[in-house]
Amino acid sequence: MKKVDYIIVGLGIAGIAFCETLRKNKKNFVVYDTGINHSTVVSGGVFNPVVLKRFTAVWKGSDFLEKAIPFYEEISKQLQVDLLEKTPIYRILNSIEEQNDWMVASDKKALFPFLSSEILKNENTAIKAPYGFGKVLECGKINPSKLISAYRNYLNNNNQLITEAFEHEKLQLKNDAVIYKDVSSTKIVFAEGASVVHNPFFPTDNFVGNKGEYILIKAPELQSEAILKGPLFIIPQGDNIYKVGATYSRDDFSKDATDEDRKAIVSKLEKMISCDYEVIDQIAGVRPTVKDRKPLLGSLEHKTLLFFNGLGTRGILMAPLLSEWLYNFSEKNENLLSDVNIARFKN
Repeated sequence: MKKVDYIIVGLGIAGIAFCETLRKNKKNFVVYDTGINHSTVVSGGVFNPVVLKRFTAVWKGSDFLEKAIPFYEEISKQLQVDLLEKTPIYRILNSIEEQNDWMVASDKKALFPFLSSEILKNENTAIKAPYGFGKVLECGKINPSKLISAYRNYLNNNNQLITEAFEHEKLQLKNDAVIYKDVSSTKIVFAEGASVVHNPFFPTDNFVGNKGEYILIKAPELQSEAILKGPLFIIPQGDNIYKVGATYSRDDFSKDATDEDRKAIVSKLEKMISCDYEVIDQIAGVRPTVKDRKPLLGSLEHKTLLFFNGLGTRGILMAPLLSEWLYNFSEKNENLLSDVNIARFKN
């Protein structure tokens, strides 16, 4: 029987962040993950502390950002891969009224570190932005697929990854341990993303699937190094390739890309750019979201069984700090914020 401190189920951004928190605290662990269907891989990889539809601050966005940037800088060095790119977001402004709203927002205490007060004139004829851009600071992107691939290799090299589906019915819960097949652990953390709907220990009543699709385009004339935000995101990938999206579809847990969503993305894309482009790929994934739009951390009936889920559309930004909260809850008996504690749905 192999003994570890933690079993982790799932290796999306939540699983990776918790692995790193355990590693820094010298806890040994093993991860079960199939290596397929990660919403993290499909995501745009953008981290941004501002809600750009309404020009408001993300809940605890400053706190999350303060932890996220050094986390990705450090893990890039550890894995010896380039993951992090601090890239501004240019929010396309649609009217004089939006220009005024942007200026007002940029002067607010919670937002002035992140919003430039200058309205940038559009000088790129391939972009439709007659009212210019608002520039978002202290943001950027990571390469999600590169992160997942490199971290899987890292765990494999350390004999900490088991590439197989987790069979929940084989989990044995003891008072002070959990046993799964030939592994005995002090605790188990389920970081399964949207796949948690198949977990019999998880309360699904307040969990909502949110399917998102992106297209990849090749647009040599676009020549944008910044991330563009209009009706959707246009995210530079290098070599004139851009990831464009995403769509939002509630209660859809299929992983298949659809013609309907491709047409919807293309329709919005053509409101943002005027140059020629070629659609070269389309991808889909299901985000793990919750009805009140807050993460799900902590435990329910079994203190040895923990959840790390519900990161929604901002997992890249939130996961590093959330993993510390969960660790401190598990190891130091620190209370979780009621906003994120899964026990808020216990009754």
